[in-house]
Amino acid sequence: MPSPLFADHSADRPPERETVEALITQARRLRGGLDAVRESTVDTSLATDPQLRWQRALCDLAVHHLDDLGGHLDQLREGLPTESADDPAAEAEPPAAPPEPEPHERGSLLRRVGSAEWNLLTDEVSWSDELFAMFGRAPSDGPLTLDELPSLVHPEDQDGLATMVTDCLVDGRPIDGEFRIVRPDETLRTVHMVGEPVLDADGSTACMWAVLRDVSELRRSQQAVRETRDSLHRERQIAQTEHRLAVELQEAVLPPWRGSLRFPHGGPVALDLAGRYLPSGTRDLIGGDWYDALQLPDGTTLMSVGDLTGHGVTATSGMAMVLGALRGMAVAGHRPGPLMGFVNQLLDTAAQPALGSAVCGRFDPAARTLEWAQAGHPAPLLFRGGTGRALDPPEGVLLGATSGASYTQHTEQLEPGDLLVLHTDGLVPRRAQGADATHEGAERLLALAPRFAGTRGAQDCVRIVVEEFGTAEREDDACVLIARVGD
Repeated sequence: MPSPLFADHSADRPPERETVEALITQARRLRGGLDAVRESTVDTSLATDPQLRWQRALCDLAVHHLDDLGGHLDQLREGLPTESADDPAAEAEPPAAPPEPEPHERGSLLRRVGSAEWNLLTDEVSWSDELFAMFGRAPSDGPLTLDELPSLVHPEDQDGLATMVTDCLVDGRPIDGEFRIVRPDETLRTVHMVGEPVLDADGSTACMWAVLRDVSELRRSQQAVRETRDSLHRERQIAQTEHRLAVELQEAVLPPWRGSLRFPHGGPVALDLAGRYLPSGTRDLIGGDWYDALQLPDGTTLMSVGDLTGHGVTATSGMAMVLGALRGMAVAGHRPGPLMGFVNQLLDTAAQPALGSAVCGRFDPAARTLEWAQAGHPAPLLFRGGTGRALDPPEGVLLGATSGASYTQHTEQLEPGDLLVLHTDGLVPRRAQGADATHEGAERLLALAPRFAGTRGAQDCVRIVVEEFGTAEREDDACVLIARVGD
């Protein structure tokens, strides 16, 4: 309802009907485009993905803004005079526009805004039909006076409303604030009220007018945006913390040595070793890959590489457990085959079951033999005389896949100058799947045989592998361990 305060002011020229129709057309097109965006955000992972929940909440908030805009434009169009039948412009074909909203939808938009006027001199009160609908009150019950209005206001908001009304009536301040109402059907709505006092000739307040808007859905959408944004922020903080813990745990567990490692210590070099961890193309994915070399009390050397499924703290903590078990049981004298069986039992009975693959070898420097076993892992590659081949693998299934699985072992006779390459299957991008991907990685490593033949030590060979594979966009992280047999 317009304020009497402006009754003496000349009215601005109303907008042209064509302009309003064009704005309505644009608003509907925007609404249709937004609906398409909303449909694209629907996903089966919506309930668990904070990013998708936040995007959907933003879309819902934009929908409410556009719906409100459409409702206001419809009201503006209804208030415009119709075109005269003699007006040539009326005969022109209107521009193509999206279909009109359904009547019930359009009506609900119009009922979101109502007006009221309270006359302090005559005690008369007038409410628009929309305001009655907003408050869930029948017009036959009559409008509420300013003294009666708090009866429908939420108790927590009554003081705020009283302050706004007092400031308006006594100090002449405009009203601009929100409060919640409890409708007769006990539903809760949020109302935004703007208004002004109307002064008489003496400067005293004669009446107060206000426009009230139901912003319940808008506020709910805004709250959803805030909650999903906060949830997304918390998830990112948790992910960052877990990533940092995974990196720290990985650095603490993987071998501390850099460069070459030579066994035995303090004597003729029987085995020259070097290894490297290669991160995935997405550095946030810290997996359970490891490489390790350890001189055992009997003078032999334990070598192992492996990979546990998963990423993050769970994978790195599982890797730490497996690597610790491998070292401990190897020091206790267990051979590679039985050792793999014990690790399989460990993973099968762990609090957080996991699958993994591994290859474990025990090098005897006196006999120059490699005794090794594997669990669903690529076989070591042996390079000799400028050529290379994969060792014939003994039987062994993935770790943690089958209870009570047994693992056989093979023994390979090595010669001075031989080069062993142990690696995980994430070394190359997985353009293929399964065995084909493992075969592709082995073939690319075997193709490096001529370059390996010209190196002086294991560290030089690792550099060649990093040059060949280090820049690849891998889906997973990887490890490589290279050992050269001494003279």
